[in-house]
Amino acid sequence: MKQDYYEILGIDKSASAAEIKKAYRKKALEFHPDKNPGDPKAEEMFKKSAEAYEVLSNPDKRARYDQYGHAAFEGGGFGGGGMNMEDIFSQFGDIFGSAFGGGFGGFGGFGGGQRRVKGSNLRIRVRLSLDEVAHGVEKKVKVKRKVQAQGVTYKNCSNCNGSGQVTKITNTILGRMQTATTCSNCGGSGQVIDHRPSHADAQGLQMVEETVSIKIPAGVEDGMQLKVSGKGNEAPGNSVPGDLLVAIETKEHETLKREGDNLHYDLYISISDAVLGTSKEIDTVGGKVRIKLEPGIQSGKILRLRGKGISNLNGYGSGDLLVHVNVWTPKELNKEQREFFEKMNKHENFEPKPEKSDKSFFEKVKDMFS
Repeated sequence: MKQDYYEILGIDKSASAAEIKKAYRKKALEFHPDKNPGDPKAEEMFKKSAEAYEVLSNPDKRARYDQYGHAAFEGGGFGGGGMNMEDIFSQFGDIFGSAFGGGFGGFGGFGGGQRRVKGSNLRIRVRLSLDEVAHGVEKKVKVKRKVQAQGVTYKNCSNCNGSGQVTKITNTILGRMQTATTCSNCGGSGQVIDHRPSHADAQGLQMVEETVSIKIPAGVEDGMQLKVSGKGNEAPGNSVPGDLLVAIETKEHETLKREGDNLHYDLYISISDAVLGTSKEIDTVGGKVRIKLEPGIQSGKILRLRGKGISNLNGYGSGDLLVHVNVWTPKELNKEQREFFEKMNKHENFEPKPEKSDKSFFEKVKDMFS
């Protein structure tokens, strides 16, 4: 079981953004590879701290984590999980300032080694049916992404001597201060193109089409975002690929309406069916099922089919299917039908006689959410 993000950073769930950032900086400095060379446990804690910070520092991701826990980031991760050293150094290096040798050197040397630039992210939208949302699905999508062209070679940037950073020393009233900025010549990669084949662009990249498999867990909601690490664009030189960000969009079902993990279905029956009883076939996310309606069923009755709803994203079973019974009143009657109902109008069997077991509308709504 994965460790709680708040526990990793040692903070309360009510922690502010400033407290989250402060806690992460403290943890990352404690377990930084420069301070713990060759210590796999420290490296693991370094990664865990960065993963926790990535989620908790983003209000949207934090809200999803608070609601769904780690399950919100399964199937490729909705913004968290599986961070590597390149991700950490490219995303959060500014938090450390000059704590390690006047700049955050980057993965592969840490305190002054060559920095690895991360390529740009790609974004796509995937539409899911309600059935796919209910059970989870694996989607294969075609993505056009930039990769380093075959045959391209690089050499160290002469402006930064391959470090990716340019150091500047200024004299102030407090003394000499040293600052490090990203090299404008190589964009921070520490390398520039030495040989570029004809099929490559000015950055030594070429566009390719690739089929990417995306595992989408059951229970996702409209608007959620899935991250597929390393399937974005590559960058020139010593770099790591960006990510593929997949926005989830759900199609509206013809008869079923979703509410959290529960589904709602409006079933319309005739007066005669309500009086005599009947059986009806209804839609579910697992296919059609037939349900029995007892004689004398009242309009507004809610039948609960347990476990026939949406699988919970956090792995806590499935919701229910709530069938709302609506007795359809005909708007036009022929002479024979009108005479029948006029005759029955004052019959005691047609007089409303609600029992205590017949709950009011508000009681039914309360039961739905209990």
